[in-house]
Amino acid sequence: MTKLEEYKKINKELGFMAHAINLMYWDMQTIAPEGGKERLSDSITYFSTEMFKKSTSDEYYKLVCDLSEPEEFDKLDDVMKFDVKKTKKDLDEMRRIPADFYEEYVKTTTASSMIWPKAKQTSDYSLYEEPLKNTIEAVKKYQKYKRPDMEVYDSLIDQFEEGMDTKTIDRVFGELREELIPLLDEILKKPQPDHSKFTMFIPAYKQAELCKMLVEYMGMDMNGFAQAETEHPFTTGIAPGDVRITNHYHENDILQPIFSAIHEGGHALFDQNIDRKYDDTAGSQVNMMGLHESQSRFYENILGRNINFWKPIWPKVLEIIPEFKDITLEDFVREINHVENSFIRTEADELTYCLHVILRYDIERAIFVGGADVKDLPKMWNDKMQEYLHVTPKNDAEGILQDMHWSDASFGYFPSYLLGSIYDGMFLEAIERDLGSIDDILAAGDIKKITKWLNENIHQYGATRTSKEVLEAVCHKELSAQPLIKYFKEKYKKIYG
Repeated sequence: MTKLEEYKKINKELGFMAHAINLMYWDMQTIAPEGGKERLSDSITYFSTEMFKKSTSDEYYKLVCDLSEPEEFDKLDDVMKFDVKKTKKDLDEMRRIPADFYEEYVKTTTASSMIWPKAKQTSDYSLYEEPLKNTIEAVKKYQKYKRPDMEVYDSLIDQFEEGMDTKTIDRVFGELREELIPLLDEILKKPQPDHSKFTMFIPAYKQAELCKMLVEYMGMDMNGFAQAETEHPFTTGIAPGDVRITNHYHENDILQPIFSAIHEGGHALFDQNIDRKYDDTAGSQVNMMGLHESQSRFYENILGRNINFWKPIWPKVLEIIPEFKDITLEDFVREINHVENSFIRTEADELTYCLHVILRYDIERAIFVGGADVKDLPKMWNDKMQEYLHVTPKNDAEGILQDMHWSDASFGYFPSYLLGSIYDGMFLEAIERDLGSIDDILAAGDIKKITKWLNENIHQYGATRTSKEVLEAVCHKELSAQPLIKYFKEKYKKIYG
């Protein structure tokens, strides 16, 4: 075999191993019985370690280095040039991590992932304190091995949003904080909708049926899609042609599962529409999570909370959920745009959600820059909730234990949610520039036109464009929070007068 053929062969084998790991993780988070989770955890650790060894082996690294030499590199097509260049960069970092430490790192984070649901369900932070402390220490070591010349938190942010830094985040988050807090204060003075009419019992199977209908309406290829229930909603690309989402059904509150489905559906549409020529290459592994979150939050908020999204499908909603028969579409839309200070990030309205993310950003910086003690984090969380949202969680389940991200070592991910919303303000301007009013498009039942625009301008390129490059190519502008601020002001002044 040529060097390129050998390289592609190993990439295919790594893809098979990733497929197995993804399936086992999916199983552990969804339908695996409690008695089988320890074995699943051990299996995930084993295959992850073997995959790490193979992907950082001398044999593989030599192939990458050889293909990076000008006489070999110049022969490659654009797909393989991107793949080899990105793989070389990643390997140079990953090979700094000792294999024995990596195995211990996987054990530590997997154990944390297993304990977090129990701690949340019992609202007992003491169960989680030690695993979280161990995970934080493991993350610090991991990043120092990987990028010894970078500050740990800067490295974590760059890991999830390549090219992003705290200086830029501080700037755009500051723009939002300055404008949104006065707007929020004005909104909270206004009369609020009656939520009680939405606290009806709706069986989980009906909620699941509605959620499936919604993602199909958005443009999902249902031949490459599946959904299941778990403690915390997430999306995972199992393998090429197989994208799955999870949800958590609340039988007395259907609104949260509805918007979790639309949100995760946005992620899945991105993964599903990456050009298949990038299969088994770095181009299929989108690590710009701000860009990924922009897609999920664009569907969830910009589209999903617009009355025109629902007009064409409201009869179908009533057919699946007849319990809504006494609720008007206007009542429904007023409720889903209800702004209030709340405890749970995933249940927050799109306006106060910004503050939920800034809170987490502040705490992560306190951990990795300020050296905050793990035992003090629940109090720090509650103090910041009071400062930003004027509410204090009654327990740790609705406080610091509500998110799964830190349990699997995803520190640095939270800022990507708000970056995604900031990107959305810019994408909204670009779509209306190219297609016209989204209100008109949605009201006509043509949401797939918007999905196609996103496919063609963002999704198909996978990881081959950074978020900055996407904004330049699609929006012809540098990052700014002003379009999102304009969207918020126009929308909520109309809703709340």
